[in-house]
Amino acid sequence: MTTIYARHALLPDGWAENVRVALGDDGGIKSISTEPDFQTQGDIVQVGILLPAMANLHSHSFQRAMAGRTEFRVEGRDSFWTWRELMYRFMAVLTPDQIEAIANLVFMEMLESGYASVGEFHYVHHQPGGAAYHNLAETSLRIFASAQTSGIGLTHLPVLYTFGGAGEEPLDGAQVRFGNDSDRFVTLVEVARSHATTLLPTDCKVGIAPHSLRATSPALLQEVTRHFPDCPIHIHIAEQPREVEDVSEWLGARPVEWLIDHMDVDQRWCLVHATHMTDTETIAMAKSGAVAGLCPITEANLGDGPFNGPTYLAAGGTIGLGSDSNVRISLSEEIRTLEYSQRLRDVSRNVLLTGEGSVGETLYRRCLAGGAQALGRHSGAITVGQLADLVALDDGSLVFAGLAPEQFLDGWIFSGDDHLVRDVWSAGRHMVRDGRHIERDRIETGYRKATATLMASQ
Repeated sequence: MTTIYARHALLPDGWAENVRVALGDDGGIKSISTEPDFQTQGDIVQVGILLPAMANLHSHSFQRAMAGRTEFRVEGRDSFWTWRELMYRFMAVLTPDQIEAIANLVFMEMLESGYASVGEFHYVHHQPGGAAYHNLAETSLRIFASAQTSGIGLTHLPVLYTFGGAGEEPLDGAQVRFGNDSDRFVTLVEVARSHATTLLPTDCKVGIAPHSLRATSPALLQEVTRHFPDCPIHIHIAEQPREVEDVSEWLGARPVEWLIDHMDVDQRWCLVHATHMTDTETIAMAKSGAVAGLCPITEANLGDGPFNGPTYLAAGGTIGLGSDSNVRISLSEEIRTLEYSQRLRDVSRNVLLTGEGSVGETLYRRCLAGGAQALGRHSGAITVGQLADLVALDDGSLVFAGLAPEQFLDGWIFSGDDHLVRDVWSAGRHMVRDGRHIERDRIETGYRKATATLMASQ
């Protein structure tokens, strides 16, 4: 049994000092006690600031290897859609070995930045040209292998991608690597689930991800969500104005409006990039119980636009964070970018806080709860019985000098960075120690080899 002794810990009812947390063999938190005179001895990990670790609710891991490749402006106006064409060309040559090596690095970097789990929104299913691999879930198995190598908690989200655009347009070019009709998608998910029970720890699971309204259809959405009634459901929604226009022309309603009116959207759903919404849509989504999956760094990088945060939170909405394209994996910067995007739009300060208090702590707690809900993961708080998803920060850093515990998260998020992360546990697995993932050398070597072969193939 592992015991953690923290000088400061963020518990559900506030900050506490001299906290002892015992982890059980099942990956959960077995006991919590505060012991002012506790003498550390034996097999005890001593840390400065102990926090519940967050879930990264939205990732396309393979896109990490594109970082730095799409920031060269060519003639004409760059947009999400021109970026997508570059992504398709990049993705068209990826091999399963490269997918695994890239995911190894991504999951390692997530852990080192303070995430304990990830929702992998996985849509590169087939071979170049669209033929299935011998095992239909071959690339999903590579993601499972990366979860094993990195130790991250995984909610795997195979993507249903059937059409090339709104109105059931046929798949085009590189999109055929994504393509499944409903029968093949159901088979793929069931094969992945079967493998997950033998290959992954019990804290990991498989959900589903209809890619978007434009890549599916009303009939397909109804069919696959009925077939999988008890798992997380993630979907891209309203990321770009053109997407809103195309869906509105096709279905006679804006994307969020249509989804809320025609599907049983509830706590199982995560609506990713719900960027372009009317106030009516925003309030309806908040009241549905779904999680708004926000990826502020990617949304800024792609020019998506800011989320309607104040209206959504005032209506009781739930939010969580993802790293999406993984152009930059940084938990603290993700939260900072979320708040700053609201300040820039509203020409105001401390926007995403209803009431008084610490903006950093309030956002952190909100995203903890939303991420855990979106992944269907029993985590998000240092509480007996929950998974031991924990992150420890360096309380000796100058970032925290002169700060009270109630200001620690403001210090980390708005003045610090992820170098403050010293230790991370995922379901009790101690994967980051002294700021470094325990498999970093092996993972880094594999990534360098994979990107070298990838460059040679282009």
